[in-house]
Amino acid sequence: MKVIKIIGLGLFAVGFITFNGLFFSAKYKLTRQVIENSIPDSTKSAIFVEASSEMSDHEESSVFLFVADLNQAFDRANEIQLGVYGITQEEVLDLVARSGKTFSLASVDSLYLGKDEVSVFKLKAFKDYTKWMDNQQFSSHEELRNKIEEAVSKIHTYALINQVGFDRYQVKDLVYSITQESSTSPIKTNPGLFLFMTFGFCMVGALLFILPKVKLPEGIKNNNVFYNSMKNTGWLGVLTGTWLIVFYVVLYFFPAYMTNWVSMMDPISKTINGNSAGRFFLYGFIYTICILVMGLRMLIHYRHSRYQILRTGSVMFFQTAFAFLIPEILIRLNKPYFDFKNIWPLDYSFFFDSRINELISHGTLGIFMLGWGIALVIIAVPVFVYFFGKRWYCSWVCGCGGLAETLGDPYRQLSNKSTNAWRVERWMIHGVLVFAVTMTAGVIYTYWSGSSWVFFFDSYQLREVYGVFIGAGFAGVVGTGFYPLMGNRVWCRFGCPLAAYLGIIQRFKSRFRITTNGGQCISCGNCSTYCEMGIDVRWYAQRGQNIVRSSCVGCGICSSVCPRGVLNLEVKKETGRFGKPILIGNNHVKNVE
Repeated sequence: MKVIKIIGLGLFAVGFITFNGLFFSAKYKLTRQVIENSIPDSTKSAIFVEASSEMSDHEESSVFLFVADLNQAFDRANEIQLGVYGITQEEVLDLVARSGKTFSLASVDSLYLGKDEVSVFKLKAFKDYTKWMDNQQFSSHEELRNKIEEAVSKIHTYALINQVGFDRYQVKDLVYSITQESSTSPIKTNPGLFLFMTFGFCMVGALLFILPKVKLPEGIKNNNVFYNSMKNTGWLGVLTGTWLIVFYVVLYFFPAYMTNWVSMMDPISKTINGNSAGRFFLYGFIYTICILVMGLRMLIHYRHSRYQILRTGSVMFFQTAFAFLIPEILIRLNKPYFDFKNIWPLDYSFFFDSRINELISHGTLGIFMLGWGIALVIIAVPVFVYFFGKRWYCSWVCGCGGLAETLGDPYRQLSNKSTNAWRVERWMIHGVLVFAVTMTAGVIYTYWSGSSWVFFFDSYQLREVYGVFIGAGFAGVVGTGFYPLMGNRVWCRFGCPLAAYLGIIQRFKSRFRITTNGGQCISCGNCSTYCEMGIDVRWYAQRGQNIVRSSCVGCGICSSVCPRGVLNLEVKKETGRFGKPILIGNNHVKNVE
């Protein structure tokens, strides 16, 4: 058995090292054809060809240097457009002279009206960014000039780049697509071989390492978990966490660097959805493989518990079918990508105007998808939480919870059980919920009114901030990258707005609770140790008090690791959830309302 585990560990190491080595293994050559394929707009394409002339037909062996050169080329392209469409100092002075001390949009008309395309652009941009100044009187020509120059700076920064240049989002996507198209890596000619040498080796190695656990006796054993460098923030755990953090940072913010990994996925992507792979297809594939392989570990590790077997099977099914395969098959059928189990506000972009327009444009099916998503929020969540607690979603359906319960299971004991952590948790998770609701309200207002400004904030900027800091930074980089550092439910515990919404209902209007038989508790501490949500379960068990915390996801591990059967997940009438007598010592009880 030990030999099999060593062989498995070796195979996994070979696959993992090969996977990381592919990051640096390609060469890149930019051609005019690649540019025209990546930039459909012929005008912008021609400008970028001019701006990237220094890179033309030059082969680069470093993805870092190639991406840096592309970014510089896009900067030069924007400078070229600035030279054509930019507002000159002479035009500013002319406008000041025409206006006197009272600014008027009529003076802008007189400067640009009736001229060429460039003047039409400048006229529109000026009106968009100076209409608030119309008929406003200034104390001096100098003050007026300063205000106009401020508007010109905004025009150059936003209007020019967004309309005739390349904004930062376009640049990020274009650098990614151009890098992928320009790659001359052997991965492109033989992706199947590299798939086998990376994912194949990793999966087989992991299974060989996991399967011998079947020979061990059933039941939970601590096995020196707090002396393990992987499971107790030792050097191996820190190294693993660092790799995960770097992976998520690259995935969300620097996707161009992972184009070799993406190219390797083309055969699988074309088989499922008919298209070349993208970075999020790669991510979805890795995500699903992790849940399936580590889910098998869960099934073996907790095979003494029927509840854990059913729950693990559920998250494996929902991730594979609903989160990965069905959305990709919908794309193959020319239907909108849709994860039927993803619920707002976890799916924070559900009410974005682009999503709503896309769903509506697909007719009956799109309308059904839109109605399904809304029904999940306002009907399914309160009804199912009332009958089953938030566990129906967080521990049986959710992809984030599925990864936490499988890949993150070895780290569940690292969750902080202190009262201070609980206090921080409540402020943070409900703060994110408020942020999500505010952002969504602004997005919906913009969709119906056409105006992005709501009171004192811009809904577009608000959704951008939420997407970067919460959707990518918190849920991805911190939420998963911190598994080996802070436990497996960092995102679910401190940041998930849907978990907060579910938790509020569970706390005050649900039949679910974990009952405790305090007279049987021997204070071993297993329950608290393995609570991934940072609940000091033993504190409740010692007193015979029901556990009705809003953060509890009903994973049931506390019950599975209890040697005395003290804890039981139950669904009963609401009566009795609160006010249960608390044990004091051995012979007395005290009623607590």
